[in-house]
Amino acid sequence: MSEPAPERSRTGLMVFAWLWVALPFAYGVYELFRKVVQLFGG
Repeated sequence: MSEPAPERSRTGLMVFAWLWVALPFAYGVYELFRKVVQLFGG
């Protein structure tokens, strides 16, 4: 029988997956905020 994957490799994969999603999302929120300020704040 095969043994389960070590927790360390799964944790690294989860961190990578979260960063893969969170970084572009954070950049999008930042750009949205800049556009809102430009639109309403001048």
